[in-house]
Amino acid sequence: MRKNDTVRVRITDINNLGCGVGHLENAGNDTGMTVFVRGGVTGDELEAKVIKATKSYLVARPERILVPSPHRTEEDLCTAALGCGGCAYRHVTYSHELELKRGYVQNAFKKVGLDRVEVEAVRHTDAVVGYRNKAQYPVQKDKNGKTVAGFYANSSHRIVPAEECRLQPKVFGEIVRYLCDFADKHRISAYNEETGKGLLRHIYLRIGVATGEIMLCLVLTSERLPEEETLKRELAEKFPAIKSLWINVNSKNTNVVLGERYRLLSGNEWIEDVLCGLTLRITPQSFYQVNHDACELLYGLAKERAALTGEELLLDLYCGIGSIGLSMADRAGEVLGMEIVERAAKSGDENAARNGITNAAFFCGDASDPQGLLKRAAEERGELSRAVVVIDPPRKGTTRELIEGLAHHGIRRVVYVSCNPDTLARDCAIFSELGYEIGAVTPVDLFPRTGHVESVVCLMRK
Repeated sequence: MRKNDTVRVRITDINNLGCGVGHLENAGNDTGMTVFVRGGVTGDELEAKVIKATKSYLVARPERILVPSPHRTEEDLCTAALGCGGCAYRHVTYSHELELKRGYVQNAFKKVGLDRVEVEAVRHTDAVVGYRNKAQYPVQKDKNGKTVAGFYANSSHRIVPAEECRLQPKVFGEIVRYLCDFADKHRISAYNEETGKGLLRHIYLRIGVATGEIMLCLVLTSERLPEEETLKRELAEKFPAIKSLWINVNSKNTNVVLGERYRLLSGNEWIEDVLCGLTLRITPQSFYQVNHDACELLYGLAKERAALTGEELLLDLYCGIGSIGLSMADRAGEVLGMEIVERAAKSGDENAARNGITNAAFFCGDASDPQGLLKRAAEERGELSRAVVVIDPPRKGTTRELIEGLAHHGIRRVVYVSCNPDTLARDCAIFSELGYEIGAVTPVDLFPRTGHVESVVCLMRK
């Protein structure tokens, strides 16, 4: 097969990137070369144009759907058209999306030899639009010199202009539209990745779902923005919900969105939200789950799996602003948390005080290092066999060293919250090797229409 050839293919599966997977017919059977068709849905029969050909697989673009899948939906109000790769499952019914995500978690465990691990049905809130409380829009000039913001096209850094997104609150699009017009009016340059020149790189927004408070952070290549006073005045008039306005400085040639330096332009250093009955303050640097309602579902499951009786020491690793540990503090004897971002760890203590929680303390340090919180807790609290540990690491998962440290200190119950089924399965295999039983894995859909899924599982020392 060659590029630009047309093939007929039946889609038998979908990967988490939103590509339908099929095989060219070989002697009457679907056992031939694998074909990936973006936008293909399980059960589709379609004609597709080959856009990439290798010795082992083809990548194709759908040209004509011959027989549509029963799992296909045409309900699609996205303003970014097919160029944006964010919504991997935009053409799939939500019920089938949940089946796919459960299968994704199951396959991750099968790949590491844990075929017998039970993966439950995906828990969800039913809300598939408007659920995100955070957005980061890259900015550039279009061919006419007009400032545009949007999202990166699939597998590229080409910006697809899209001020509004169905996954985000409508007000985000209104703020972005205003900022693009403001940049044009005051001749503010947009950053160009190829030349490394230009001032405005990203527009970063957060909202407290329960409070309506908005944080706006403009990512620039230098400290100062032209017409700052005008901007502050107009934003206050047009968007009074913006309670925190920041500039972040990122002058490096990097794909990382945020730099290390922040400057508060107006308002508070934080916005507030209410999660699991707790009033939390969120700073620009803080990790905070992007789906408020599904996060409450996830943390509720984690609390259930922790099975605290009121006497235990709870160690909250990768604690962020302390939200998981604080949500369990009413059932723990004591909560100790550790987070590598200093400002977030400080927010944990502030959030505890604000909610009248006196049995929790948070520290700055590397949660993946067993010489961190584990060592501190053992030195100050003695034997840790009655301790319960909850870990919520980044996508790369945790470290073997930490897992070995947990086993060494005799930790009997570990609640693992994960945003990556592959690293979760890898780490669970290590836990199993060191004598832990893997409980039922419960996926939770914090990211509807995308290929991502959270999971929570309890690991018990045999």
